[in-house]
Order: sequence, then C-alpha cells, then structure tokens
Amino acid sequence: MFFGEYYHSLDEKGRVILPVKFRDALADGLFITKSFDSCLLVYTRKDWFERVDEIMSKKPATAEVRNYQRFVIGSAVEDEVSRQGRISIPQNLRDFAGLDRDIVIIGVANKLEIWAKERYERFIADAEKSASEIGEEIADIGV
Repeated sequence: MFFGEYYHSLDEKGRVILPVKFRDALADGLFITKSFDSCLLVYTRKDWFERVDEIMSKKPATAEVRNYQRFVIGSAVEDEVSRQGRISIPQNLRDFAGLDRDIVIIGVANKLEIWAKERYERFIADAEKSASEIGEEIADIGV
C-alpha cells in the first residue's frame, strides 16, 4: 500500500528517483498513465491489469466509456524501476501533467500520483479551503 507525500525533481531526461519505500512494490514493473486530475498515475503491474479488466468490462456502447478507455489505457506506458531507483516519464506524459522540474509523488493506496509541484500545491490549498464541505460529502456517502 502506498501513502505519503514526497517532493522530488525530474532530471533533464525525464527521470525521477522513487522513494525507497515504494521500490519493492514496483520491482515487477509498473504502468504510468494520465489522470483526470491533470496528474499522472503509477500502478503496479498487478493493479494495472486489474484496473484494465475493470475498465474493459464496462459496456463500450457510449462515447464516454470509449473515451475513458482511450484516455486511461491508450496513454499508458510500461516501465520498470532502474538499479538507481528511477523511473522514466515520457515527454508526452510530462507535457500532459505539466511536469518540468519539481514534482510531488503522492501515495494513494493502490497507486501513486505524480504532480507538478505548483499544481499540487494549488490543488491542496483549494482542498484545505473546502475541507469541511469535503468532510460532509464524504460522510454522506459513508466514508
């Protein structure tokens, strides 16, 4: 399980050193894809294939489902953790998420999120402003 918030930097080739505590879980390989929150998602191989099965089990009859399949699965890349503990993020995914130099890696249970530092800090500041409203909404759905 992934959790925590880690500040890192991309090198000039789009590589980032992963926090040590995440490396073992990703040792068998990983998948990086787009998120609707303008960040990137990183899944273990096992969790990725479970996610793909879940996505593909939906009826592709609607344009929304097909577009979601294209967005999430079509943009995914497979990678592995290097001996130095790094992963490589392709340019198209860096562009999508606005990743330049400073990034934040967030552990969110079964996946990691990779954010541009400035984007993440704005997101968190907005979330903190509406924390009580978020708490009420979550309570309404039983979380």
